[in-house]
Amino acid sequence: MLLLALCQGLFLTNNVTFIAINGLVGLALAPVGWMATLPVTGYVVGAALSSMPVAWVQARWGRKRSFQAGLVVAALAAGLCAYAVVEKNFWLLVAATVFAGFYSANAALYRFAGPELVAPQFKEKAISLVLAGGILGAFAGPNLASATRELLSVPFAGAYLVLVGVALLSLMALSFIEFPPHVAAKAGDDRGRPWHVLVRQPVFAVAVLGAALGYGVMNLLMAATPIAMQQCQHPFSSAALVLEWHVLGMFVPSFFTGHLIRRFGALPVMGVGVVLNLVCVAVALSGAELMQFLVALFALGVGWNFLYTGGSTLLTRAYRPEEKNRAQGLMDLGVFSTMAVSSFASGALITTQGWTLLNLGSLLPLAVVAAGLLWLAWHQRRPALKPL
Repeated sequence: MLLLALCQGLFLTNNVTFIAINGLVGLALAPVGWMATLPVTGYVVGAALSSMPVAWVQARWGRKRSFQAGLVVAALAAGLCAYAVVEKNFWLLVAATVFAGFYSANAALYRFAGPELVAPQFKEKAISLVLAGGILGAFAGPNLASATRELLSVPFAGAYLVLVGVALLSLMALSFIEFPPHVAAKAGDDRGRPWHVLVRQPVFAVAVLGAALGYGVMNLLMAATPIAMQQCQHPFSSAALVLEWHVLGMFVPSFFTGHLIRRFGALPVMGVGVVLNLVCVAVALSGAELMQFLVALFALGVGWNFLYTGGSTLLTRAYRPEEKNRAQGLMDLGVFSTMAVSSFASGALITTQGWTLLNLGSLLPLAVVAAGLLWLAWHQRRPALKPL
């Protein structure tokens, strides 16, 4: 479990570094300003496109081999990003981040692999504790981006090269994890219910809605933050500090989120997540000083944790063991598709409409999540849901 949490931390080191630098590199290389976050968008588009293929690979190869393949892709993609920056090739950079999305789609499933390593009664805590490994990314990602910015003569090329080493370190850690033996499905085996039956379950729909829109709002605001802070004349070191506190907010609560879900239930915890997102928007709209960016992004991180961990836990109620790869792939397809839209919108809005309208626009998806949570809570007060 600890090694899997370490892999999660190294994954977030990669992600946070990408977020910290891709928008700024994109701004420097893009033909027009509104394309600045296309390298960030490319990463999540690649993950969305890879979600169902990764589910297929995991069903046939097993967790370990699929995770290893993802890390090989991560190393190759980071090297390609470095080359693109040196050559000042914007579209090659975007293509490299799309390629890296295969790694992201794999590593997003670490949270579901955790419960398979523990007894069933600890599954909520397992999901939460694996996500807690992201604390490593909170410290390593922003500081890595800041320390390696001028490592080579071309700004940020060194950061991408260091990410090759991060991927190889994660590959080494993963080799020591003993996953349950993988048994590939055979012809005639029960493969469970088809996807269109799974997605019609109220629990499934709200789990995906909460995780996807919660991630989308978080990504919308987080991806724009380095650019917004640059527009407000804050130095890159301040943006790195804000991202560090944001990622701490995302993952420090994981030490107790599982306990809260076990005690109060997933829906109330997700509801608090919506409220914290609203706090983020309120603080962000109150001004553009460093402390307001920091507090807003910290609240955003904690809100994301409650929505994402709650949604992931809720999803485990919506599928049978033989359906896990299909169900988990569908959730991550929804998450990454939403992130792709929010990443593109982030760059377009922050460069054309500004930080204020970007925050106001995030209120609509938050209202949709709140409505979904209230609807499921009402639905569950009716006669008990049919057992799986």
